[in-house]
Amino acid sequence: MNATSGKLQVPGATLHYQVRGEGPLLLVSQSGEGDADRSDAMVDHLVDTYTVVTYDRRGLSRSVIDDPARGATLDEHVDDVNRLLAELTDEPARMLGCSMGAVIGLRLAQRHPGRLGVLVAHEPAIPGLLPEVERLHAQRELDDMCTIFRRDGWIAGVRRIGEILGIDPVRQETEPGVRTAPLDASREPNFTFFVAHDAPTMTRAELHPHEIRALAASPVRIVPAAGRTTPRAVFDYRCAEELAAGLGAELVHFPGGHNGNLTHPQGFAERLRALL
Repeated sequence: MNATSGKLQVPGATLHYQVRGEGPLLLVSQSGEGDADRSDAMVDHLVDTYTVVTYDRRGLSRSVIDDPARGATLDEHVDDVNRLLAELTDEPARMLGCSMGAVIGLRLAQRHPGRLGVLVAHEPAIPGLLPEVERLHAQRELDDMCTIFRRDGWIAGVRRIGEILGIDPVRQETEPGVRTAPLDASREPNFTFFVAHDAPTMTRAELHPHEIRALAASPVRIVPAAGRTTPRAVFDYRCAEELAAGLGAELVHFPGGHNGNLTHPQGFAERLRALL
């Protein structure tokens, strides 16, 4: 399959993106510190049907910010995706947003509904979707993760992220033959940027009932989704439930947990293909 990479100048940054496959355009927006390479194994199972676009969010890997110390805002991430899609297609795109990527996708659907035809929002990390007691608990958990990261180092912080999201790296179920990325020093810069800049933004993200009603009436078909093995009490699963309830839509389950696109790449791709 054809594969290309490119650079896109956006206000305050240069975005790195990758394009693989043939067919209608499908944008994948990753979770956490994930960059354009994060779900290559899943993309392998989609490129016979879709032109799959992945990218490094500004501040991660090869997407360079003009002023790195300033970080990035959610509005900038949304504008980046809007500009990237405008660069690559004149048609409404399909989009898979995972965790923070789903937050970006939902904001894009609000502000630029003509850019998207379908958004699969997998466990959108928006504490503001939750009832107040749950929202405050989720925000405290995420603030605690940032504290641990700064105090005890990035490995400890990443372990705390896993606990919050219901990921047990020791007993993670995977498809046969799947190898998850090692937690080595190459991942530290992206985790550090995510915790310093993106996690605080995500922690305070909100989606009010009137905004959800507007999304339900918009031309974008939004598919709320969650991992089949994600613990039902963790905040990311509860966010998906609340989004589905607000939209009056079914909550669709994908193989694996919060990071099922990594642990079950073939099954995740097959489920996504069926939904699209």
